[in-house]
Amino acid sequence: MTKLSKLAKLAPAFGPSNPKPRFLSLFLSMSKMAYTSTHNGFYGLMLFGIVLSTMVGSSVGSFYQDFDLTWGDNRAKIFNGGQLLSLSLDKVSGSGFQSKKEYLFGRIDMQLKLVAGNSAGTVTAYYLSSQGPTHDEIDFEFLGNLSGDPYILHTNIFTQGKGNREQQFYLWFDPTRNFHTYSIIWKPQHIIFLVDNIPIRVFKNAESLGVPFPKNQPMRIYSSLWSADDWATRGGLVKTDWSKAPFTAYYRNFKATQLSSSKSSITNSGAEWEANELDAYGRRRLRWVQKYFMIYNYCNDLKRFPQGLPAECRR
Repeated sequence: MTKLSKLAKLAPAFGPSNPKPRFLSLFLSMSKMAYTSTHNGFYGLMLFGIVLSTMVGSSVGSFYQDFDLTWGDNRAKIFNGGQLLSLSLDKVSGSGFQSKKEYLFGRIDMQLKLVAGNSAGTVTAYYLSSQGPTHDEIDFEFLGNLSGDPYILHTNIFTQGKGNREQQFYLWFDPTRNFHTYSIIWKPQHIIFLVDNIPIRVFKNAESLGVPFPKNQPMRIYSSLWSADDWATRGGLVKTDWSKAPFTAYYRNFKATQLSSSKSSITNSGAEWEANELDAYGRRRLRWVQKYFMIYNYCNDLKRFPQGLPAECRR
């Protein structure tokens, strides 16, 4: 039995009307969540989606219109009339793209299907970033693994050039079988990471404690597929098997919601920004993910911070 199938068997399902987990299989297949095995579960997920989707001003565009292929020669491709994008990695080079626009606050959604099979040593990065030595950055990084072993989803937040805020997760599905949606909600009050509209991480503004928060630098959206076999898989013990190349990841259904390159957009958007907090169901989902799928949290790493945990971890 693979580690991924063991994870599927051991993970408890979580009902919206009952905050206590009950042991059901999470997977109807490697690509379907058993959350939706009851009408109530599906209804709760729909309600949570509505709460997080109330920001207005959505735009769904074409990859031709919204992004530039920035490196990797022909390893980065846009096809299907601009509705599908792929990045590939071989022994010579990886590839990447970036958004044409810069954004300040809002929500971005992208559907990804990750590198299948033996993806050890590969990293698929999808993130927001500004430029320069004091840049801000909000990261999704997907660390490849051997066939049958789960991907690790690595998240991080940089403010004024400083990161070291890593949280890592296993996913509750096989991210190589189908497309799944990975989202970032970025507001002056907090940053929320979501997978298929389920929150996995919330980073709150703690400027009152002296913790910098990314709020002044507009960012572009970036993605890249590259080799990091010196650290990505089991700390670099497992290297990339180049006989399996090219490695390819796919992207579709990019959506930007209420993103603006103007700082004034916050005052203009008024109550809509204040209303989009996690509801009770979303908070339960967040606790569920962090209890059963989080595998590293910098806020618990006393060995790394012997002089004391960062201030935001103590609030």
